[in-house]
Amino acid sequence: MTGVDPGLLDDQQLMRELETIHRTRHDTLLHGSNDALRTHNVRMAELEGEYLRRNPRRPVTPGRTRTGARERRPDAGV
Repeated sequence: MTGVDPGLLDDQQLMRELETIHRTRHDTLLHGSNDALRTHNVRMAELEGEYLRRNPRRPVTPGRTRTGARERRPDAGV
């Protein structure tokens, strides 16, 4: 494990960690070593897993589901 155990973070700390790791994802993918990318993947999975564990009933936007995406009109620009 890299960093603090996500289960020990309070909700605000967890959200900050998630925001940071998502913000740095693109650069890590494009410019990081294989080890850096592997470490990033593991940490992101740990943080996202903890978020989902804490928020099993989080609101889901219909357009972010397969069904919702299929129902979007191609000309809607979304």
